[in-house]
Amino acid sequence: MENMKEVLLEKEQTEEVLQELKAWLFKENIRIMMASAELEEKQEKFEQEKDQFKEEMKGLNRKMNTEQERIRKDSRLVDEKLEIIKDGFRKLDMDRRRLDKEWARLAAEKELMEEHGLYDVYTETSVFFRGVKNILTLKKRYKDLTKIFHPDNLAGDTEIIQRINREYEHLKREYEKYKQA
Repeated sequence: MENMKEVLLEKEQTEEVLQELKAWLFKENIRIMMASAELEEKQEKFEQEKDQFKEEMKGLNRKMNTEQERIRKDSRLVDEKLEIIKDGFRKLDMDRRRLDKEWARLAAEKELMEEHGLYDVYTETSVFFRGVKNILTLKKRYKDLTKIFHPDNLAGDTEIIQRINREYEHLKREYEKYKQA
């Protein structure tokens, strides 16, 4: 009997251990299921963040490509403007050389005329004030020329402005003499 009691006791203890083991397994199963659900939730959240990041990257790439294209266009435009400016300076230089040649020709012509005693008319007027017939036209032409050739302007030149001033003063005196007579 004692054996039986022991067997029964042992059986009861085994059943208790089994019950405890079952309860522990049940709790572990619930904990694992909750951890699994939490892990799936985190994985889903991670996937959403990953998709959102991809969309943001696509948007930023589009913006970057748009900006790079705008910069390329701006660069081409600046290059074109620079070429236009360079061409303008080349033309200005050519015009200045032509004007200097004209001045040299006129100076030589004046000198030749003075040598032969034929210089009685102010020949430089033909350059800047050609076609001027009255004092009002003279003043307007003078203002226009000073705007163009003033030393503060890009096309300005001190020597040219002095020539313009000399011609203007000479013609002004001539018109005033004519007016008084």
